[in-house]
Amino acid sequence: MKIFLGSDHNGFHMKEAVFAYLAKHGYDVEDVGDTVLDPDDDFPDFAQAAALKVIGEEDDDPRAILLCGGGQGMAMAANRFRGIRASVIWDAFEAKMTRNDNDSNVLCLPSRILEDEEATWQGIIETWLNTPFANATRFKRRNAQLDEL
Repeated sequence: MKIFLGSDHNGFHMKEAVFAYLAKHGYDVEDVGDTVLDPDDDFPDFAQAAALKVIGEEDDDPRAILLCGGGQGMAMAANRFRGIRASVIWDAFEAKMTRNDNDSNVLCLPSRILEDEEATWQGIIETWLNTPFANATRFKRRNAQLDEL
């Protein structure tokens, strides 16, 4: 599984910690930016970069993790791309459910809430990465409907 990681200035420090965590645990991770802390950067740029990587990746199950202050902006930007199912997640239960039911392929983390709670975001990430999609007929139908909107 290839993981693309992106953030704006609000999530930059947490992104650096997430990158280190993923690399240390053997995940194939690529940073799509921002590569420097820039208070004037814009989250849509990084959401787009990650979404296009996920869509274009030949890996069986490419994913992205995006970070901004509240997570919502990244999710709104990423969800504009067909085939992207971005979810703002703040706990492990929601991480499990968004993978199981929705086959979420982009995890959006609210850095303002989670940055100081390393064990929490690590639990969210591991749950999200390791929960399989249930593949139920109704879930697949709904995901197809999303792509047709």
